[in-house]
Amino acid sequence: DPPPVQLIVQFLEQASKPSVNEQNQVQPPPDNKRNRILKLLALKVAAHLKWDLDVLEKSLSVPVLNMLLNELLCISKVPPGTKHVDVDLSSLPPTTAMAILLYNRWAIRTIVQSSFPVKQVKPGPPQLNVMNQMQQEKELTENILKVLKEQAADSILVLEGALKLNKDLYVHTIRTLDLLAVEPGMVNGETESSTAGLKISAEEIQCQVVCYDLGAIYFQQGSTNAAVHEKAKEKFFKTKELIAKNGSSSPHFTIDEERLAGYCQACEVLTSSSDDASQQATPYSQIHSYMKSGNYKDLVKIFLEDNLTLSLPEQFRQSVLRELFQKAQQGNDALDEVCFKVCVCNTVCDVLQGRTIDIQFCQLFLKPSKEKIDFLLEVCSGSINLENASEALKRKMAAFLKNLCLGMEDPQFVFMISSHELFIKLLKDDERKLLIDQMRKRSPRINLCTKPVTSFYDIPASASVNIGQLEHQLILSVDPWRIRQILIELHGMTSERQFWTISNKWEVPNVYGSVILGIKDSLTRDLDFVHAKQLFAACLELVTEFSPKLRQVMLNEMLLLDIYTHEAGAGVSGERPPSDLISRVRGYLEMRVPDIPLRQVIAEECVAFLLNWCENEYLTMQVPLPLVQTNPYVKLGQLLAATCKELPGPKESRRTAKDLWEVVVQICSVSNQHKRGNDGRVSLIKHRESTLGIMYRYVLLKLFLKMEPLVLTTILSLFVKLHNVREDIVNDIAAEHISIWPSSIPNLQSVDFEAVAVTVKELVSYALTINANNHFWLIIQADIYFATNQYSAALHYYLQAGAVCSDFFNKMVPPDVYTDQVIKRMIKCCSLLNCHTQVAILCQFLREVDYKTAFKALQEQNSHDAMDSYYEYIWDVTILEYLTYLHHKRGETDKRQIAIKAIGQTELNASNPEEVLQLAAQRRKKKFLQAMAKLYF
Repeated sequence: DPPPVQLIVQFLEQASKPSVNEQNQVQPPPDNKRNRILKLLALKVAAHLKWDLDVLEKSLSVPVLNMLLNELLCISKVPPGTKHVDVDLSSLPPTTAMAILLYNRWAIRTIVQSSFPVKQVKPGPPQLNVMNQMQQEKELTENILKVLKEQAADSILVLEGALKLNKDLYVHTIRTLDLLAVEPGMVNGETESSTAGLKISAEEIQCQVVCYDLGAIYFQQGSTNAAVHEKAKEKFFKTKELIAKNGSSSPHFTIDEERLAGYCQACEVLTSSSDDASQQATPYSQIHSYMKSGNYKDLVKIFLEDNLTLSLPEQFRQSVLRELFQKAQQGNDALDEVCFKVCVCNTVCDVLQGRTIDIQFCQLFLKPSKEKIDFLLEVCSGSINLENASEALKRKMAAFLKNLCLGMEDPQFVFMISSHELFIKLLKDDERKLLIDQMRKRSPRINLCTKPVTSFYDIPASASVNIGQLEHQLILSVDPWRIRQILIELHGMTSERQFWTISNKWEVPNVYGSVILGIKDSLTRDLDFVHAKQLFAACLELVTEFSPKLRQVMLNEMLLLDIYTHEAGAGVSGERPPSDLISRVRGYLEMRVPDIPLRQVIAEECVAFLLNWCENEYLTMQVPLPLVQTNPYVKLGQLLAATCKELPGPKESRRTAKDLWEVVVQICSVSNQHKRGNDGRVSLIKHRESTLGIMYRYVLLKLFLKMEPLVLTTILSLFVKLHNVREDIVNDIAAEHISIWPSSIPNLQSVDFEAVAVTVKELVSYALTINANNHFWLIIQADIYFATNQYSAALHYYLQAGAVCSDFFNKMVPPDVYTDQVIKRMIKCCSLLNCHTQVAILCQFLREVDYKTAFKALQEQNSHDAMDSYYEYIWDVTILEYLTYLHHKRGETDKRQIAIKAIGQTELNASNPEEVLQLAAQRRKKKFLQAMAKLYF
């Protein structure tokens, strides 16, 4: 059976069919008994639906609903042609007055609805009769809207007049309509009494008619007349009062409270500048004002206070946070902290209301800090009143804090939360002990005490205890002269122990051990340990007179510490190192003091330092030749500097790159030896770490993992090229500057390609820790996963590469990122993951659409993706036409209709200008890639 609303359409269509006379002339529908019965049946169906405009508007077109309401006016004794604004509603029978209100309510609702943007959707492939019918309905709708807009002022006055009605009205029911059909005269008398029809109370009329519908039309008119927004605000807030009093639904209407809240919020913002008192009184306008003025401290305060009152809707909170994130992404770094604080307030609010924690909070809390946890605990404490809170609310907050502890690795941060007053009050003793046990099992480093530990100094003193106390102080102290004093006391107690070995953190590099042990004075030996620059200076002062070797060791270690200090401090912001530090680095590399032990890490750091700060002139032109010949780090640094220096010019860079290529290939080569076994056969033995090159591969990698982006990009492209030259390679890896390297290796069998593959993976992993948003590095990572058959991970990184260079696909992904090779690999990933609809959509991204692959994918019926819900992302009409044919062939009517709906969109019409078609394609690309990102991120 058809639904009730469709019956209205059928009855009215039958009643409005034109007739043909004997001369074959088309005549208006006759006013005969058959047509009157059909119209009455249509009215009865509407009465059965209690004249709910929400239901009727959703299913009936404007012309049909216009016809229905005109029939209601006619049967309610409203003379045709009468201007409703001239009628006194209070003097009319209740059903007549209600019919007029119903018609004028529909009129202004239709005007409001017509102002919203609507997609023009074609029902299917072009058919002449269907097109004509659609065109006629469109013209009829436009004509009706034109009349309604002309009469809008009158309709508003009619509804404003309803404010003065302080009485209940009645709307026709099936019973009253039956009475009208039987004896029209008799029902007039009954209608004029207050007992006929469905009763609509005066409060319901004011809430739905006068306030909500008038508010909507005033709000719509406010776009051209700002003063009208005040009227809209008045009506909407009156509606809220009436809803609070009577509820939002009645037997014949329901008000959408979310939409009403949105209207109220918009009115608050739009009228705030002209109403200072209101601005101070409501949080909406205060937030709007603070956002405009940049008063973020008070903005956060409002969100924190609202965690107790919960007056701000969730959608509004999220919209403010989105706006803050957008401003932060535009370069306002100061907003990062504000975003975090608002996000924390929203998250705690979500927790207390039983909603899931948003992913943004998890991302912002990936790297917790003391300040972040302090603020989080402040928000948690300020969001719950423990004296009045329900047990359910306390359990939600306790679970949130407990899960935070379980998700953290740093015991210091865990202790901050677990020792907080709120945490102690919310969790019982046994719950806290259980949590601590879980933490201990998870990580042996975490040691949270549940009871105070007896003080070390409370133990009765003895000789061994006194030594232990002094050793404890020695470990904790960083003041050189206090350390010297403690050592003097310790050596006075015993001469049998070496106190420079009591802490495993004071391990001295092996190359320095002989120098330190060569010092005869045991007190001086104990003072010489590596801890901080202050201690180095103290050691330097102590050993200068009697140990020149140790003095140079101290100077070398202080140089390393200065390099570390600069890289971790001013170097992070891009500030160049001071010239004296650069001179000291050069001096260390050129140093020729005999018998001075040189630590490998210092040489690595010095060469990396010069490369990272682009000291290419020194490395290529000024470094002494003997140093290049004797120091492998300097030789490698010189080759890298020469290659990086010439990178802008491909021809020049190829010449310098060839030398670097040969050195790295030699390092990655293995020495082959033949050995005859017991059975007489000769077997080949490969030595993984051979001495063919200037250094071992692991030493080379250790140096490379200290490099900054420019140098790292060069190194990475070299190893990617080396990975690609092997004969059995199936899937090449893409990289920047890959064309500068040679394309072949004379002795291919000697290269340890397994080690090369491992090196590429380690280099990419390190590179992404430096800059996780470098799309070229992300593509390399994706290619690695693709080559190792990890297709889901490969898609993740291909999508991430596109997202970071297109503002999460809101801009077009550059063609040098999503090349045809990348798209084809994404297609293969989707295909092997059985996501065949995604394959068909991605086939459109290629420079030439791959119809063969797309059609083959669509023929697959065992698809693991959302299938027909992806059809809205297809812009190629040929693929859509094939889908329509395919679903028709399979008898899949519903899916065929979805494909027909997609193909019928006007923006895909082949007659459109090229820029319109490109815009349609770009819009669908954006939505599809964003949907894919949400799926794979």
